[in-house]
Amino acid sequence: MQRFERILFVNDTRVNSEPAFRRAVRLAVANGAQLTVIAVGKELPRTMDNLQKAFEKVNEDQLHELAEMARADGIEIKMRVPFGIAFIEVIKEVMQGGHDLVIKSAEGRGGLSGMLFGSVDLHLLRKCPCPVWIIKPSKRKHFARILAAVDPDPSEPENAELNKKILEFATSLAAREHSELHILHTWYFTYESSLRSGRFKVSQAEVDRMVKDTRKRHKLWLDDLLVQHDFQGVTVKVHLLKGDPGDLIPATARKKRVELIVMGTVARTGIPGFIIGNSAEKALNAVDCSVLAVKPGSFVTPVE
Repeated sequence: MQRFERILFVNDTRVNSEPAFRRAVRLAVANGAQLTVIAVGKELPRTMDNLQKAFEKVNEDQLHELAEMARADGIEIKMRVPFGIAFIEVIKEVMQGGHDLVIKSAEGRGGLSGMLFGSVDLHLLRKCPCPVWIIKPSKRKHFARILAAVDPDPSEPENAELNKKILEFATSLAAREHSELHILHTWYFTYESSLRSGRFKVSQAEVDRMVKDTRKRHKLWLDDLLVQHDFQGVTVKVHLLKGDPGDLIPATARKKRVELIVMGTVARTGIPGFIIGNSAEKALNAVDCSVLAVKPGSFVTPVE
């Protein structure tokens, strides 16, 4: 089971952080982990000292309330109240404190109310060097269904490490929460639409064969990945779907009523701190459930 040693919880006074904090406490207790809570204060001009103090008071009061909750569960928390830009201060704390997981409540409501993830959420999902778990507030204490999105394409050298992390996190959480684990891999034949257009001297039967071979190849990669992993008695359902992962990850999550997606994020070459391609960005902007985002070990945050 995946274990954490130093968990960082980000308190956001603009949202109801209590459900996410209670989950952070339970995870810290289960792992015997150190739990730190950070509340980033706003730096205002000196002419607004009264408002600055009001912000500080709200942060301090909420942190003391959270400390009391944690103490009731037998855990003492560390508290940090830096001032500055929220996501930058959180990432600095991750690097200085050696944290291996960040937990935060989602800024938005999702559903018909709009996007689930706000600006700070997305900055952390893109740029934080350790796994980031953005939690959609819910009255449920446990996730009934978890979705792990993997890409076992061997042509991408970082995929093996990243897929292993994704499956370890997802399986560990599914085992602890008695969740049904869904594993999704999407595929497509890059040139299919061009070859079917009639502009090339390729028969439809030949295109069908190439598409079929592409699916077969991806299935072999997925089977090889899964056979290497111990699912610890967790109920697993595997989905091999054709299409854009940016569309299929949120669509599958909605169809299967998934409550947590575990997915990987990778830095583009030469552009540190960004999710590769448009697919992951599209997925994060469309999902309506909690997300645990994992990065490869080679990831370097642009925050210094």
